[in-house]
Amino acid sequence: MTTAHAQSPAGLSTQTSLLDSRAPLPLWLRGVILLGIILLGMGAAISLLKPAMLVSPNAEITAAVRVYAGYTFSRDLALALMLLLALILRARSTLNSLMLLTGLIQSLDVIPDCLEYRYSIVPGILVIAVLFFLGAAKLSGAPFWKLQAWRTNS
Repeated sequence: MTTAHAQSPAGLSTQTSLLDSRAPLPLWLRGVILLGIILLGMGAAISLLKPAMLVSPNAEITAAVRVYAGYTFSRDLALALMLLLALILRARSTLNSLMLLTGLIQSLDVIPDCLEYRYSIVPGILVIAVLFFLGAAKLSGAPFWKLQAWRTNS
C-alpha cells in the first residue's frame, strides 16, 4: 500500500498512513465507502420491509425469520450510519476500524451462503470484503493482518 514519506528529526525517512493525513481520501476509497453505505442501507431496508427477499423463494416467513431479519436490519443500519458519519467527520481512524469490521462481516457472510448453497452471490460478497480490506489497508498503511493496521498513528 502506498504511504506518504516524512522526515524524522534525525533526518530519517519514515512512513505515515492516510490516518495521519489531512489530504482528501482517494476517490476510489470514497467510492468503496459510499458503495458500502448504500448496500448496507439497502440490506437494512430489505430486512425490515421485505424479509422474504433474504431467503429462498419457497421459504416460509415465520416469526423467527422476522426476529433475525430485525437483527440484520439493526446491524446493517448501524454500520451504514457509522460509516457515513465517519466519512463526513473525516474520522480516519474510526473509518479504518469500521472498514475492517465491515470487511470481516462480509467475509463471514460467505459461510452461511455456502452452507445454504447460495454460491451465486459469494463472489460479489467476497469482492466487497476485499474492497473494504484494501480500503482499510490504504487508510492505515498496512494490511489487516499486520499490527500497524489496528493502531492509530495520531
